Amino acid sequence: MHRPKVLVIDDDAKILFAFRQVFRKAGYTTITAKDGEEALHKITTEQPSVVFMDISMPKVDGLEVLKRLKGQHLAAPVVIITGYGTMQTAISAVQLGAFEYLTKPLDVRRIREITERAIASAQSTYAPTDLRTQLKADFVDRYELIGNDTGMQEVYKLIGSVSTTPNGTPALILGESGTGKELVARTIHSNGQNAADPFVAVNCTAFPESLLESELFGHEKGAFTGAGERKLGKFEVARAGTIFLDEIGNLSPHLQQKLLRVLQEREFERLGGNDPIHVQARFLAATNRDVDKEVHQGRFREDLLYRLNVVAIHLPPLRDRKSDIPLLALYFLSKYNDKLKKSVKGFSKEAMAWLRSYRYPGNVRELENLVERAVMLAKGDMIAIDVFHDSVRPAAHSTTVFPILNTVFSTSRRFILGQFEKQFVADALAKYHGNVSAAARASKMTRQNFQRLMAKHKIQAKSFRQ
Repeated sequence: MHRPKVLVIDDDAKILFAFRQVFRKAGYTTITAKDGEEALHKITTEQPSVVFMDISMPKVDGLEVLKRLKGQHLAAPVVIITGYGTMQTAISAVQLGAFEYLTKPLDVRRIREITERAIASAQSTYAPTDLRTQLKADFVDRYELIGNDTGMQEVYKLIGSVSTTPNGTPALILGESGTGKELVARTIHSNGQNAADPFVAVNCTAFPESLLESELFGHEKGAFTGAGERKLGKFEVARAGTIFLDEIGNLSPHLQQKLLRVLQEREFERLGGNDPIHVQARFLAATNRDVDKEVHQGRFREDLLYRLNVVAIHLPPLRDRKSDIPLLALYFLSKYNDKLKKSVKGFSKEAMAWLRSYRYPGNVRELENLVERAVMLAKGDMIAIDVFHDSVRPAAHSTTVFPILNTVFSTSRRFILGQFEKQFVADALAKYHGNVSAAARASKMTRQNFQRLMAKHKIQAKSFRQ
């Protein structure tokens, strides 16, 4: 009986040994290579059923190997593995035809499952597509998405898949406010074949219905009172680029119906006009609403949802990918150092622990605002924890988690007690709008003791007066 052959390419001998053990138990034949040149030779001579390949390798890296294999119309599925997965490497890997994209540390069950899927699909032919852009350095692109969390890696792979499809394929981007839905849309556009054409963003909440209709479709001269000349709408201005409809859940039933027709027919007429105009652009839509609930309650057309939801990209909230917080915080620190002409070197241990424990109702946008303000107010080389307590007033029903920063009990207790005192006083003053007497009474404290805590933590009542 023929045993499937798996080629593993990595310059780490421990990784190669681990893969051999996994595949030996699974009944596969394992062959290995230590660099890109050896990999290219063995792929040609050994004809493996599936390939696992690291990105960072000597001589020829994994993405370059993928690029060369793509030109040869290789049928074997290639699974990219990497110790540090960025948005651009994930997108590039998918665009170059990678079957799957995994980040280390690797899960044995996941490897087995992917291997089975890859071997099952090996009979399929590989259809190459032209690569339009060269790889970009990390964090250079203006619209770079930041994050190594597994949820973000899935987002990157979907971006890579969508950006290689024709413009007729729409996508729906779902996520809470501040998660970066427009960044996803811009990344799809900038990695697509028509990136040179316009990216046109429309916020569906920014215009009243009558004006929004004109903004989208355009109008002819005299179409309505005040229409003194012809105006091209966003659908026309976008040409063969991308139309991004943000907060599409706010569209009126009338505009939902008109948009559905545009998606079905790929054409429209300007207001007051009769000539059909072909739509060349890709439609990307986003919402922070529960669209299934909106459909169930009759506020959003089910047939429009089906048209838009060819591919759904779910952006995780920041509280569900807290491992990305230090990376994002340092990225924003660098960004606002440049913008504000500052030279802040980093965050104190306490400040970073606080950033990691905060729940971010405003998601990445809120983190960016916090870091921008912290850089602006920083007095020395490091950002201290105090600046964040001055920036955020916890919600009434939020759960507060104070970080344990020291293994010595007495030291850690003093720190946590100080943070509790500061937050308790701030919450009381916020509730009573800076009225010290009322806040002290509600706290069952004397005014003098309450003021003593205010002085200890440098809290001013005027900061809470409205």
